[in-house]
Amino acid sequence: MRILAIDFSSERRSVAVCHGEKVAGQAAETGGRNTRAFALIEEALRQAGFNRDAIECVAVGLGPGSYTGIRAAIALAQGWQLARGLRLLGISSVEALAAQAQAASLHGQVHVLIDAQRNEFYGATYQIELNSLNLDSPLRLLTASQADSLADQGHLVGEPALRSRWPQLHPMSPEAAMLGRLAAHRTDFIAGEVLEPIYLRETNFVKAPPPRVPS
Repeated sequence: MRILAIDFSSERRSVAVCHGEKVAGQAAETGGRNTRAFALIEEALRQAGFNRDAIECVAVGLGPGSYTGIRAAIALAQGWQLARGLRLLGISSVEALAAQAQAASLHGQVHVLIDAQRNEFYGATYQIELNSLNLDSPLRLLTASQADSLADQGHLVGEPALRSRWPQLHPMSPEAAMLGRLAAHRTDFIAGEVLEPIYLRETNFVKAPPPRVPS
């Protein structure tokens, strides 16, 4: 299966083209407010030697992370499915980070952390060995003190900016290349209209007061 993988959930935004598990092309950018999404896709396709018609599946990193970035990736996937009728997959970016930790030979208890802002963190814990990767504690929202308590209980993995808080952290950003490798083994395809970012907070808004009527 020829897969286009997109992960815009972190400051490092990446695209990869995979043929099965083999990464045939990839491109990434870091920083800035605007994502050159189509330029990244075209570069990955060029490296792979594929045209757009060759793609059979689009895999999207659903975060958690940058809500705007994830929404942009989902919109791309939805448009691609609408135009070409291909298959879609939504995959947790945390799952990709855990697989990257395994590829980096981090074994034992591994905590994946992502900054959730408001002095909170998204966290999940995996038990990782050479040939196995098992979820110990599912993704949850952690207070800063709860995240701090994990520092002495195995490996920490997370985005590079978190090293200022935890110097022992192994810096990693979710990579589209790993997303594509994971997608090669998945068959839980999904319709574009039901793709949603992973967002653990409840929606919370304050209703605006009614307009004042001049007396």
